[in-house]
Amino acid sequence: MRSVGLFLFLLFMVFELSFQAMCQEETKRPNIILMVSDDHAHKAISAYGHGLNKTPNIDKLAEQGALFTRSMVTNSICAPSRAVILTGKHSFINGKVDNIQPFDWDQESFPKALQKAGYATAMIGKIHINGLPQGFDYSMVLPGQGHYYNPDFIVNGEMRRFDGYVTDITTEHALKWLKEDRDKEKPFLLVYNQKAPHRNWLPAPEYLNLYDGVDFIPPSNFFDPETGYQGRGTAAKTQEMEIARDARWGHDFKFLTDPYGNETTYRKALNRLNERQRAQLEAAYGPKNKAFIEKYFMEKKIFQDVETWEREVALWKFNRYMRDYLRTIRSVDDGVGELLDYLDENDLAENTLVIYTSDQGFYLGEHGWFDKRFMYEESLRTPLLVRYPKEIKPGTVIDELVQNLDLAPTLLDYAKVPVPVEMQGLSFRDFVAGKSEQWRDAVYYTYYQYPSVHMVKRHYGISTERYKLIHFYYDIDEWEMYDLKEDPDEMKNIYDDPEYADIKAELHRKLDALRAKYGDSDEIQEEYLKKYLDHLSGEKGK
Repeated sequence: MRSVGLFLFLLFMVFELSFQAMCQEETKRPNIILMVSDDHAHKAISAYGHGLNKTPNIDKLAEQGALFTRSMVTNSICAPSRAVILTGKHSFINGKVDNIQPFDWDQESFPKALQKAGYATAMIGKIHINGLPQGFDYSMVLPGQGHYYNPDFIVNGEMRRFDGYVTDITTEHALKWLKEDRDKEKPFLLVYNQKAPHRNWLPAPEYLNLYDGVDFIPPSNFFDPETGYQGRGTAAKTQEMEIARDARWGHDFKFLTDPYGNETTYRKALNRLNERQRAQLEAAYGPKNKAFIEKYFMEKKIFQDVETWEREVALWKFNRYMRDYLRTIRSVDDGVGELLDYLDENDLAENTLVIYTSDQGFYLGEHGWFDKRFMYEESLRTPLLVRYPKEIKPGTVIDELVQNLDLAPTLLDYAKVPVPVEMQGLSFRDFVAGKSEQWRDAVYYTYYQYPSVHMVKRHYGISTERYKLIHFYYDIDEWEMYDLKEDPDEMKNIYDDPEYADIKAELHRKLDALRAKYGDSDEIQEEYLKKYLDHLSGEKGK
């Protein structure tokens, strides 16, 4: 009888310990890796199916988790977008409306909340926001835009220079923190921010000749400038972000001397590189640049007319841009792969939430453009891929309207940390897990940095699943409206089309409601405009 009793007691203890272990596993807070690249168009991720390039490591997140097809930003420019990600608040609430206005690090953010809740926290890479990052046990960030080669980093407040390529260095030190420097008794948050593929798209040495044999087909509206942007208003016509007209021979196309014999700023930029690095870049670009000048300038007579020559030069510039842009993304994808391998090799993948996104979208020749800023689809939409094996089914596709505004509350939700009441985004945790079907039917957008580089007018607006309403203001007063189902490339403004009168009225009602909900107004727009103009006046007075 004693042996039976002992056996039952031991059996009970095994079940009790197993139950406790199961409960602990269920309540164990996830590790979090938030990956934010700079200016990464969703079309340049192969999981989205556009066929431009291959990103096998980023694609794993979609294969093993969820891909969001309608992820959008609230303000398509670098520093403001990153401030929205950190705070979960619109630009006009967190104060970082443009790249000029200061950011108040003292306000609440998701890293601060996670740090207070016991997470080990680190930010490594680009943030493009002045001041020492708060909410992080360890920070190693690029000052401003940073450099592709031999970059400076501010390491816990101290400036240091590192030899090598910025994408690789960022990945190396992210892995070092994960492997050696974090408190392994705590769950961790790693904010891993890459500079690439931001302008001026300098590739890593090993990828300098990638895509040399590829001729990229331009978007169908690449020659939109030739039409004078017919069917649209002033804003599209007065921008300064055309690949053919506004990109620079030196900074963007890597010419030491332009086709007209003028020295470019590219030579000065190469001073940062060591002799070996300069030789590698010159070997990659020099012969191709020489061949271009010989064909398009010295033998210009082979072209039938000026218009044909201009088109051919524009297409050459488009291909140089695309090749360099996609080359820098190859290094980003490599870095993602290294971090995912680390999780796999250390049995961390199952309990780590991994998110890949960008601070905004980017134009890859649509309308003839590069850069971002507009509320048009290419810069409004941003990639978003999320993997968390415990809750998200592999191959999940989410078509609803999410924004970078939602990242902060979502991360806190996964970590079981209360979401501060001032955060304006929504957690998509239950939604992506298939536990909820309720979601928003429109998103709100603002853009402030004008007059400035690229000369994109100030504007705000809303987008629904099918329609978009935009108001351009300050030195113009124009409305644009698009039917994204009938006109996905946004080539025809239908604001004054009587057939859409009822829809226009409904969009105006939604716009007014969202502005009230989020706390925006014409008065707030005027306040930030005055601050910006005061800054410009101050700069001119120096």
